[in-house]
Amino acid sequence: MKELLDIVQVKPYANYQLLLEFENGEKRLFDMKYIIDKRPFNRLKNSSFMAARVEHGTVVWPGNIDIAPETLYDKSVGVQQTMDSYHDPE
Repeated sequence: MKELLDIVQVKPYANYQLLLEFENGEKRLFDMKYIIDKRPFNRLKNSSFMAARVEHGTVVWPGNIDIAPETLYDKSVGVQQTMDSYHDPE
């Protein structure tokens, strides 16, 4: 069984990507474009997406929208940059 890792930091980008830092120090980029048109995530297509924050080890948004940390990990790719130096990949 794979270890479940909590998210400790999130940085949202306007192109529906999330830069994530997991509790093991790993930084990963999650692209939400493949699900942004599906419920409930379609409600984030306005400025709500940028309100992403970490709560209880995962990413949440206003309106009781969240996404499982295992999904965020499994469907993201590793990045080498620090959270502060990463730039929006437009």
